[in-house]
Amino acid sequence: MAERTATIGSKAGLHARPAAVFAEAAGQQPVEVSIAKADSPEEKFEAGSILGLMGIGAEHGEKVVLTAEGDGAEESLDKLVEILETEQDD
Repeated sequence: MAERTATIGSKAGLHARPAAVFAEAAGQQPVEVSIAKADSPEEKFEAGSILGLMGIGAEHGEKVVLTAEGDGAEESLDKLVEILETEQDD
């Protein structure tokens, strides 16, 4: 299983537009990706679900953990970390 830790870069946190951008990108990956707050990794959500992402309540500067398994997992997580760590509200 591949795993990456990312720091939320959007000033609004993982809400509204940043969540929509991330969920769309996660849904386009060849593997299923899960996301959880770093301080509560047992509460995983499907990364392609906007409602799940907003339910996490991750704010700017908080760390989240992404996990995926299968062919292309490493590359998928690398792409998704880049999205999470970039300001999406500009």
